[in-house]
Amino acid sequence: MKMMMLLIFMIFTSCIVLGDSTCNITTDQELLIKAFSSVSGFKSYWFSSHDLNCKSQHITHVNLSSRNLNGSVSWKYFKKLSYLQTIDLSNNSLKGYVPSWFWAIPTLVELNLSKNKLVGTIGFKISSESGPFSSIRHLNLSENRFTNLANISHFPNLTALDLSHNNLKFLPLGLNMLINIQYLDFSKCNISGSLNPISNLRSLTYLDVSINHMIGEFPSEFPPLSGLKFLNISFNNFSGNLTSANIEEFGHSAFVHAGKFNTSSKNINRSPTTVPHSIRIPPENDAQHQENLKKSNHTSKHKHLALAVSVSATILVIAMFMYIFYMHRKRKLAKKNRWAISKPAQIPFKVEKSGPFSFETESGTSWVADIKEPSSAAVVMFEKPLMNYLTFKDLIAATSHFGKESLLAEGRCGPVYRAILPGELHVAIKVLESARYIDIGDMKAIFDDISRLKHPNLLPISGYCIAGNEKLVLYEFMANGNLHQWLHELPAGKTNVEDWSTDTWEHSNEIANRHHISSPDKMEWLTRHRVAVGIARGLAYLHHGLSKPVVHGHLVPSNILLSDDLEPKIADFALGPDQVGRSPEADVYDFGTVLIELLTGQISSDETVNTVRRLVREGHGLNALDSRLRRGGDTVSEMVESLRVGYLCTAEVPRKRPTMQQVLGLLKEVNPLMEELN
Repeated sequence: MKMMMLLIFMIFTSCIVLGDSTCNITTDQELLIKAFSSVSGFKSYWFSSHDLNCKSQHITHVNLSSRNLNGSVSWKYFKKLSYLQTIDLSNNSLKGYVPSWFWAIPTLVELNLSKNKLVGTIGFKISSESGPFSSIRHLNLSENRFTNLANISHFPNLTALDLSHNNLKFLPLGLNMLINIQYLDFSKCNISGSLNPISNLRSLTYLDVSINHMIGEFPSEFPPLSGLKFLNISFNNFSGNLTSANIEEFGHSAFVHAGKFNTSSKNINRSPTTVPHSIRIPPENDAQHQENLKKSNHTSKHKHLALAVSVSATILVIAMFMYIFYMHRKRKLAKKNRWAISKPAQIPFKVEKSGPFSFETESGTSWVADIKEPSSAAVVMFEKPLMNYLTFKDLIAATSHFGKESLLAEGRCGPVYRAILPGELHVAIKVLESARYIDIGDMKAIFDDISRLKHPNLLPISGYCIAGNEKLVLYEFMANGNLHQWLHELPAGKTNVEDWSTDTWEHSNEIANRHHISSPDKMEWLTRHRVAVGIARGLAYLHHGLSKPVVHGHLVPSNILLSDDLEPKIADFALGPDQVGRSPEADVYDFGTVLIELLTGQISSDETVNTVRRLVREGHGLNALDSRLRRGGDTVSEMVESLRVGYLCTAEVPRKRPTMQQVLGLLKEVNPLMEELN
């Protein structure tokens, strides 16, 4: 009997031990599963036991960001999660109201509900003057549909608050109590009123109140500017005194259409952030009037002398004009041959057999023109309609049978060849591999539509040829290559167009390296700025100059060609597969990466962009600039300001990126003098 009792006791004890050492479904898990029971896309196994620490079966962190969740959360179950510290439900489609008690969960220190469809009031009821208080330090509720923010003084521990892209209409009460706040973003919240409630927040380092209807005096009703590393008050109705030091510190983009300011700098007056004051003409006094009358009496005596001077000046102007025209023509001819390489040999093509015709590229791939007779595929020319007698047979001859010596590049759309057509028409021929299975009628319509897009900064289609399933597009040849080559590959030295000892770029680079010289064009900031403005113009035309936006989809330096005078021309727009499903905001991001590459001289990558964004955010953009760029006068501040534009374009949230019209305005404002010269 005693043995039986001992056995039962041992079994019971072992069950207790096993129960303590096994992670079964915990109360916290059950609560969370119930909280999301009405949310589509939620999977209960996301809170499986193997994700928990058996020593502490309480859930402290909930991260369901970007899980495609849709529906309303049953917030009441969060009340009993007594160890919860962080919640991240961002980038979903959650709906409904957040109850007032939720903000007072005592253990909660970080909350991210951004990019959802949540509505209602943020925080506790305004009538609740004493307690409860929130422990939240980081609060991100951006891009929702909140319409009210209760007394914010109940969030005394906040260090970061992002409420951008909501419909708050007014600043909340108690903002002056957030003595620990460092990051504050109220951008695009439809807010009216003064910014004075936050004027005493001395701990702020980041402030964004852009795209609202706010008023107030700058800088007297603002937090101390000395502590801010980032400021954006653009698109508001502020007034006050704006200095060149403010613009140098925070950039032109921080004050675009920010209101009407008193300024003391000519450069600031050119800025779109200001409204020019009317010119007041002082009234004439009698002494001045009499003096003017005396001067007018002597006019007739000097009439003949003035006539002679005028004739001489006219002759001088004509002579100067002729000299400038001569020098411009000479320079243009020199630049035309700057990176000249030998013309592809035009080997007469004889049909020895019927097709199909296969052509191999340098990488070993091949493409096939599935036609029996190459002269049966006509070349349609848009720019030279009288040359419509050309056929695919002529393209074969002009490219040496699409030989490797004529191959310029192999891009995402297909191989690109160089050719000289009859009439000394220099073209680049691109084989559109991605268009092989597009209906011929549809492809002709696409070519026709693209041919109507005319802009100085777009590379126009000269013509096209459809040979079987292969679609070939013809462009004007750009002797200066593309932006990637110009920045990273083309010869670095000054070229002697009178004496080329060889036609290869490699030899030119060797000479440049031997003499330690570099291209003055690459070193000149104004040249790169002009290139950036040209690209922005072309992209702005695609986005805003037509009945509906045209998305490029793959704007990279290799798709930006450079003309004889280094005018950028965007290629591959509306042709590649990448524009499908893409938005103009994605193009803006791509432009930002190109701009960063222009300014840093580094090939764009996620790492490069992230590093530059961090340096700009910390106020150290100067450290990211290309060391090859010549610096003098105001050029450094202009480069840093342009880098800020790249920062805006590469914002992680697409809605926070400016439009290309705004980007163009910002870049033109960086150097107004350059814009006048253009």
